Amino acid sequence: MSVLQIENLSLAIHGARILRHISLSIGPGEIHGLIGESGSGKSMTALAVMQLLPEGAEASGAVSLAGQSVVTLRDADMCTLRGATVGMVFQEPMTALNPLLNIGQQVAEVIALHDNLSRSKAFVRAAEVLERCELPRDQFPLTRYPHELSGGQRQRVVIAMAIAMKPKLLIADEPTTALDVTTQAEILKLIKRLADEDEMAVLLITHDLAVVTGLADDISIMRNGEIVEQGKGAMLHRTMTHPYTKALFSASGHQPERAQAGQDRALLSVENVTCSYALPRKTLLQVPERFIAVNDVSFELHQGESLGLVGESGCGKSTLTRAILGLEPLQSGTVRLDGAEMTGTADDLALRRKMQVVFQDPYSSFNPRHKVDRLIAEPFHLLGRTARMDEIDEALVSVGLSPTDKEKYIHEFSGGQRQRIAIARALIIRPELIILDEAVTALDVSIRAQILDLLADLSEQFSLSYLFISHDLSVVRRVTDRVLVMRAGRIVETGETEQVFTNPQNPYTRKLIAAVPQLSDA
Repeated sequence: MSVLQIENLSLAIHGARILRHISLSIGPGEIHGLIGESGSGKSMTALAVMQLLPEGAEASGAVSLAGQSVVTLRDADMCTLRGATVGMVFQEPMTALNPLLNIGQQVAEVIALHDNLSRSKAFVRAAEVLERCELPRDQFPLTRYPHELSGGQRQRVVIAMAIAMKPKLLIADEPTTALDVTTQAEILKLIKRLADEDEMAVLLITHDLAVVTGLADDISIMRNGEIVEQGKGAMLHRTMTHPYTKALFSASGHQPERAQAGQDRALLSVENVTCSYALPRKTLLQVPERFIAVNDVSFELHQGESLGLVGESGCGKSTLTRAILGLEPLQSGTVRLDGAEMTGTADDLALRRKMQVVFQDPYSSFNPRHKVDRLIAEPFHLLGRTARMDEIDEALVSVGLSPTDKEKYIHEFSGGQRQRIAIARALIIRPELIILDEAVTALDVSIRAQILDLLADLSEQFSLSYLFISHDLSVVRRVTDRVLVMRAGRIVETGETEQVFTNPQNPYTRKLIAAVPQLSDA
């Protein structure tokens, strides 16, 4: 018997059609991948199963969970099922966890709610569940708070909360999108192990085909609220017939057309840079210890070159980026741009206009109260003047948008369009170097392909150099000339990108490359 059976599910919210005739089935121990781009209806399908729909939602069709219909259940009855029969793992663990409660309290709360146990017994069970999720109590005490854990460790806590009552169905909604490759591989392996051990059905929602093709038993492809194709996970790349499925597979392995590597002239020189910060004092009179985040790092980026910087979360990539931008003090070393040293003072304005940055989340990097014209014109404070309308129009056109878009607000755009606006903001004062900090990590595969093509075109058009910082090694391999591998604050390997990927010398580099999810041999 199927654990989850969805038959002809349709959903409208205030009259707007969201889902159309969705049907899928998951048996015990099976993993079903639900694939689609943002807005395709993946998450809304999961919320329909959990009966967590917004006001104004009208559903039709059948949703059966462990043999019980949930569409017509009262909320009180659904509360009994949530957590006990079905658990859910969300994309961003930091927002899914309560920052005011320690991890023991949060897992124990789920257990006590459903089993009516005493506080002490609930905490004993919580420790056991966290150990199942590879967070042993001797290394991760129950008294730790979410902010004291890494992203992967926080996601394990969320998984522990979801599987604490050994539910029959686990819904994992983009559980690895923000994680580096090795942590992503560990989380996927954990989900697979839990599914096997408990014969738990898993609905794995993602926009990344490579994540599920080697893991899922079955795959459903969603577009515009419909399932356009279904097939076996290991065979879909051979049996696919729908043009949208073919387009997704093509975009996943998209290779931008790029010009040859840049000139020999060093545009950015980082020499023996060390950055550290003080750790919290355990006692009032204790001398604060210092943590070395960047340890004696040196490299050069040449004019017109695209240089990749890869490594796991916490390796020092972001601290190094801030140091290059002049936002982080150096304990030692120098950063030179176009031969001139960055001093970290107001005297750097003339240099800083040659360097701009594009962040991972374009929405949070913009002020939502301002229109696009003002947002794009922000870098002009480095030139001491205001932007002309024709300069704003030109920047928008150069990234594939319309001059009329300058009158809109940032919430009126999709994720890919917002990232184009972020690139336009970086481009408007004609910098020589753009630092791309996880700039395509959260984008759908087709949008990511468009942005990578755009960056390649802009590099050739404006002779731009890129420092491409990412934990997505598959993207770095396709868009960079050389790559730096960073671990624990140090550069452990450097070389031409293809040489590093095909013949890595450092064991850590080999570990990173081995963890990259691969599409089946299409």
